[in-house]
Order: sequence, then C-alpha cells, then structure tokens
Amino acid sequence: MEMSQIRYVLAAAKHLNFTKAAAECNVSQPALTKGVKALEGELGSPVFHREGRRILLSDFGRTMLPHLQHIVDEAAAAQTLAQNFRLLEQVPIRLGIMSTVGHIRLARFLAQFEKNNGGLELGVSEAPIGELKDKLRNGEIDVAIMTLTDDLEAEYRTHHLYSERYVVVFPPEHRLGSSNAISLKDLSGENYVDRLACEMREMVMGVCESMNVELYARFRSEREDWVQAMVLAGIGFAFMPEYSVTLPGLLQRPLIEPTVERSVVAVTVPGRKFSPAVDALMRSTQSFAWPG
Repeated sequence: MEMSQIRYVLAAAKHLNFTKAAAECNVSQPALTKGVKALEGELGSPVFHREGRRILLSDFGRTMLPHLQHIVDEAAAAQTLAQNFRLLEQVPIRLGIMSTVGHIRLARFLAQFEKNNGGLELGVSEAPIGELKDKLRNGEIDVAIMTLTDDLEAEYRTHHLYSERYVVVFPPEHRLGSSNAISLKDLSGENYVDRLACEMREMVMGVCESMNVELYARFRSEREDWVQAMVLAGIGFAFMPEYSVTLPGLLQRPLIEPTVERSVVAVTVPGRKFSPAVDALMRSTQSFAWPG
C-alpha cells in the first residue's frame, strides 16, 4: 500500500470522477486509475463501483475511507513534527556567562565562532553562578561559562578554557602603584572596593583574616563596571581577575603571597545530547587560542 495510491482513492472519492481526481493529484488519469486498482487489489475488494465514466463508492469503500484518511492525516502530522524538529536546530545557541568573567576575550572568541559558522545564531545572557547552574539544570541554557569550583566539577561536565591570575587594581595615583607585585600584607589598612559577585570572595577574605590583614570596604557592588569606576575615582583598590579589568586608566599588579588563580570553564549537563550548533560551539572552545 503506497501513500500515493491512498491519495488517489481519497481524491476520487471526493470528486467521484477519475479525471478531476487525476488533475488534483497532478498525475495522468491512466496512472491514477492504475493506482486505485492496485490498492483495491491489495485490499481485496473494490472501493468504487464503475458505471461507464461515473464512479460511486462501494459499501466497502465507505467503510475504508475514514481509515485511509487517518493514514494520510498521520503522515502529514509526522511531516510537521519532522519540520518542526529541523526548525529547532536553528534556534539560537543559549549561552550563559558568569557576570565576573571578562567579556573582551569572550567577544573575540564568539566573533571568530560566528565567522567560522555562518548561519548559526547565538543568544548570550549574564547571571551569577548560582542562577546559571539552575538554568543549566532546567534546560534554559545550553552552555555556561563559569569559574571552576569543586561542586561544579562534581555535578556538571566541565571543559577548561583558560586560567587567569587575580590582580590588585588601583587608581593611577595610589601609593602602591609603583610596586611590581602586591602581597596581601601590603594592603592591610587600605580602603578597598568590595566585589560582592566574586565567586572567590569568601576565600580571599578568609586568607586575609588568617594573615591578620585588615581591609576597610568603602564601597560594595555586584556590578563589575561600578567596582572599576569607583576604583578609578580613588575610593580604594579591588581584587579582580586579570582579564576582567576593562576600564582604561586603571593600574593592575599581580597579587602574590598568596597567589590566587581561577580556571574558567565551559559547563554543560552530563548526558544531555548536543544539538549540531552546540556541538560546533563546544568544538570551537577547544580549538580557540585562549589567553595564557
């Protein structure tokens, strides 16, 4: 039983005329008649009574017609589902980026990815690490760019991108600006700008406490642009990842004793199959010349 034969029968039942049915199906009348006879032979009974040029549905034909129509409807539904699936492949890649990750180097990567993969669309959203983890888990984003942590590595699949040091950021006139590197003890008693969104903030504060380093937070913010602007305005210094410093005019010096470093990773959900677009993105993250 072929789908074309079923369509021939339905068209003939609609018009009760083989010539008109052939025109609707865009085939010759002999071809349509042959297809109808073939289907009747396969079903074992005539679907139509033929009276010269006139045709009528047989009792058997009336019984079979709803079932044949159902087959055509199901085939059309399957084609619609397949088409929708293909369209889903064109939905933008949903990329989440942790708010403390520097955007300049990521922008260079994304620009190269777009150049090498014309036609793919990319949607980027920024959020704190906890929100990104929830969005990944709930399927609201496909990939997240975050700082590697122990719990992240245990729950998700991580792909290393690059590592970066933490630096101390000063306004140009700061007294420590002439130093080549800064230890935590050098900063004791200094005013500082507190980056509340920093995922390593508690660790750094804990080290300061263990080393009896006293810091005085004169400004606190979750926004990286505000933190850098207030440092440049002379409010105090800030601890920042080296590739997140973007405001011209700021001085940055390596933090030593202790050295603090973070690993930036692309994060996906284990066992969740990549779409072709997401697969292309992940392969590009591994071939791109990241800093360091």
